[in-house]
Amino acid sequence: MAPLIRTDRHISDAANNSDSYRVLRGRVSVLKKAPNARLVPYLEQAGFGSVALIRSSDLRFDLLFALVERWRSETHTFHFPCGECTVTLEDVTLQLGLPINESPVMGVSSFTDPAALCYQLLGDSSEDGESYFSGLKFTWLKAKFGQLSATATEGKLMCAARAYIMHIVGGVLMPDANNDNVHLMYLLLLANLSSVSSYSWGSAVLAVLYRELCRVTNPDVVDIGGCLTLLQSWVECSSRYREVVHCPDIPPHDRTICPGKVYMEAIPYAENYRCGTLVCIRAFLHMVH
Repeated sequence: MAPLIRTDRHISDAANNSDSYRVLRGRVSVLKKAPNARLVPYLEQAGFGSVALIRSSDLRFDLLFALVERWRSETHTFHFPCGECTVTLEDVTLQLGLPINESPVMGVSSFTDPAALCYQLLGDSSEDGESYFSGLKFTWLKAKFGQLSATATEGKLMCAARAYIMHIVGGVLMPDANNDNVHLMYLLLLANLSSVSSYSWGSAVLAVLYRELCRVTNPDVVDIGGCLTLLQSWVECSSRYREVVHCPDIPPHDRTICPGKVYMEAIPYAENYRCGTLVCIRAFLHMVH
């Protein structure tokens, strides 16, 4: 029988070492401008209208790292002194507006003629001259929906909407920490925009986030993928995390606001100490009850 608790190396060992600090790297490609008004009906039809409103990508990797230290792969939960908690499907649908009770997001991962697929669904191919490729670069996708002419036909608008959704999927919802592109396997699911919402995109987003959290518990891993925007907003929206607590031991001019406007209580002041650092967040999470 497999052991209940895994015995391999876990980054939580670093939590007992105040000098330990591993900088996590993550790639989030959030679009800074709202989509063209002509694309909005197609995005809403596909069920991506709410996600298209995401504009901020200011991630706090000290906060994310402190959470990773408390993640257990055996249960897919964060372990705190008060018990366990985790991001749920309900959180996904409430914060991102994605469907969670539909068909699974699945399909083929390799194509014999990827260029033909791109011409059919995007009106163009990003890799002209190459016989095989598996991903679309974000820069190319941005050009597809960022240069719409005033006389664009419905077909071109639909192609641009697919490009926009592909950018959202690969840049925000399920990004790969090491790449600047999105896999072609998602494009086939966007062939009919009216049926895109029949897939459980929320479940796929959560599954990828769980997988990445499990992967980065390895102390040697320094890059993290998945929907980090969801993870950060989940903890910042927690009623426990948003509670304002004063720091009497920290001089007023040094009371730097932490993520979610949180001050830490009863943490000794030091010259090199600032609220919002990894040490501070570790201490706060240890006090959650």
